[in-house]
Amino acid sequence: MISFNEGVFRLQTDDTEYVFRLTKFGHLEHIYYGAKLTSDNEQLTLSDIEALACKRTAQAGGSIVAYSNDDPLYCLDTVCLEWSGIGKGDYRFSPLEMKTSNGSFTSDFVYESHSIKEGYIPMKELPSAKGKEDECSSLEILMCDKSSEVKLTLVYTVYKKADCITRRVILKTESPDALVIRRLLSMSLDMPNTGFNLITFDGDWAREAHRHDRPLQPGIFVNESRTGSSSNKHNPGFLLCENGTSESYGRVYGFNLVYSGNHFGFAELNSHELVRAGIGISPHCFEWTLKNGESFETPEAVMTFSDKGFNGLSKNFHSFVNNHIVPEQWQGRERPVLYNSWEPCFFNFNQRKLMSLARLSKKMGMELFVLDDGWFQGRDNDKAGLGDYGVNRKKFPFGLARFARKVQKMGMGFGIWFEPEMVNENSNLFRTHPEYAVQEPNRWSSLGRNQLVLDLCNPKVRDYIVASVGKVLDETKVSYVKWDMNRHISEFWSAFVPSQGEFFHRYILGLYDILKRIFAPRPNILLESCSSGGNRFDLGMMCFSPQIWASDCTDPVVRMNIQGGLSYLYPQSTMGAHVSDAPHQQTLRDTPLSTRYNIACFGSLGYELDLRFLSPAEKREIKEQVAFYKKHRKTFQYGTFERLPAVSSRLKNKTYWLCRGKEEIAAGFFQTQIGNGEEPDVLRVSGLESEKTYRITTKPQKLYIKRFGGLVKHLLPITIDPNGFILRTVNRWYSLTDCVETYDCRGSALAAGIKLNNQFVGSHYNDKTRLLGDYGSSLYTIAKLSP
Repeated sequence: MISFNEGVFRLQTDDTEYVFRLTKFGHLEHIYYGAKLTSDNEQLTLSDIEALACKRTAQAGGSIVAYSNDDPLYCLDTVCLEWSGIGKGDYRFSPLEMKTSNGSFTSDFVYESHSIKEGYIPMKELPSAKGKEDECSSLEILMCDKSSEVKLTLVYTVYKKADCITRRVILKTESPDALVIRRLLSMSLDMPNTGFNLITFDGDWAREAHRHDRPLQPGIFVNESRTGSSSNKHNPGFLLCENGTSESYGRVYGFNLVYSGNHFGFAELNSHELVRAGIGISPHCFEWTLKNGESFETPEAVMTFSDKGFNGLSKNFHSFVNNHIVPEQWQGRERPVLYNSWEPCFFNFNQRKLMSLARLSKKMGMELFVLDDGWFQGRDNDKAGLGDYGVNRKKFPFGLARFARKVQKMGMGFGIWFEPEMVNENSNLFRTHPEYAVQEPNRWSSLGRNQLVLDLCNPKVRDYIVASVGKVLDETKVSYVKWDMNRHISEFWSAFVPSQGEFFHRYILGLYDILKRIFAPRPNILLESCSSGGNRFDLGMMCFSPQIWASDCTDPVVRMNIQGGLSYLYPQSTMGAHVSDAPHQQTLRDTPLSTRYNIACFGSLGYELDLRFLSPAEKREIKEQVAFYKKHRKTFQYGTFERLPAVSSRLKNKTYWLCRGKEEIAAGFFQTQIGNGEEPDVLRVSGLESEKTYRITTKPQKLYIKRFGGLVKHLLPITIDPNGFILRTVNRWYSLTDCVETYDCRGSALAAGIKLNNQFVGSHYNDKTRLLGDYGSSLYTIAKLSP
């Protein structure tokens, strides 16, 4: 997997290869990253390396600065590097900015030694990917800036089957004088421009992770968060793809970061048509001082490459997250179908109401009841109570533990919501310990959602959170925790950091310390991270939290973009996805119950609507939905996810998703607003055995009479008020089954594309017509018939 021969480093996964070499001056020159060049045991020759390397055979003009007088052609600005410094002629963005005791910013790190070992190298304070010795191997390269007595260690770990490589750096000073770090990224990678487009995943509250594409232009593009967390504004992950790359074809590189704080990713195109990409901690208000013998370790960056388009890249990332990021005890473990009390109740509930909802959710097949916000003392709105953990006795007169036992005796798991990083000014904690909150001296504090941020740099605050949360978990014997964080950090100041430039990073280190101390002793509690939805949807949190609440928006039309965007970087098993009431609280859009469910199936399924007010017909449908999901849960959560392109590029209102399981395929067809006289819909699935026969079947779903309004009078021999008692009663108890299609055909026919039954086009209804309308959708299962 990792080899060193004649000055050349080779890092190989199952399908990719990463090559760099030592130059005569000791720099690390990047040679190649792409599809595998040879088998594991076959060596590249030096002539192979020279053929792949960027050439330095001509002087590039008067603006070029030679690194050494011994070689006027060796100019760092035209060399593809693994790491770059400042002050020696490379004018591209440097991953490192450090200030030495004499005020100099110059750095020039050259090779000193290296070591190769099996397995991964654990980190001291930060979470990281993990793998067994037969799954990964690591390379450490020690580099030295001789003028400043500073050492830099580059750490590479190769995850063979996942086709991913992680990188991080450790900076250590051996100078008697202090060193100030103003920027230190986790990686930097240079390669020739081959017509790259840059793709990022951006948004805000309730519209996270929407995909945005732009051609890479001369200059630098930055993908950054400055909110104190990885943020809903810009997810840390980004892609570089060549022009013409599609879901199934083309060359694409992916980058991500195992970190939950402020991040900084960039892609730069310089005047020599070289591209530099990098990622790491944001330099925004960052300043870290190292004294003699001290070191700083960056978060772990993740890279992958695919020549099979975006789906190939997603497959790599998904395999990496499922097998090397999420806690080992949750790897491959099916997530429970849960019921969450937030949208049906908000703060307005009592024990009787909750028990009614728990009983109904149990009858419908749900496995976990989650008590959301509002259970602790003083918490009747979002203006009070955060920071306190005493139970609200008005809502739970016999205590929370007794309520939890009642739920558990029904055969359901019990889960609970916390927001431990926050405090309300109207709370016992703040009245007793105002110094626990992040507040800058001589400045008034800004509130977000009526709350302040607790100072996780303070060890007493961390101890308080660990003890308080742990006590509730043990008393109630929960099997699930929803961990929320409902505001960005604005002021940042702590008496417990040596420099305020360290605050943001030390806050995240404090968070990781808390999570380790709470959940390491309780490994079977399923943690679902949340931060006003997907405000902290990152690999750092996934090292503790196997799933993350993707967004507070439960409108499936918006969720298509959110979950679709996240799917480029993260597997569907990590995405909390719920079915809620419609019209939706976030958009006022009215969508069919079937579509709300169909979208949520491509994630970890939950329900978040008031079950008491559903009609008997709706309750029956939800029970059928839960049963179907459980039957195909392994495929939905862990099948290989693919985004299928529409047959025609003009069909912007169509979306196709697919999960390939071991024994079956689950596919989804979704549309937004329908046109008049829709073109035929085609389901095209490649990669099957061409001579084998497969059965494609529509999942049955319900049509409610109320959706057709006054149109029902055209189907009946008499005129009936569509809003009258008769049809309201019929709608409550009965529903129609939408068109169910079944096809038996060869794998080659599916690859060519099967034509689905027509949608309704304005006249003539029968049971072969698909009645989807606006925001309609269907699920399909595909299974092999012949052995």
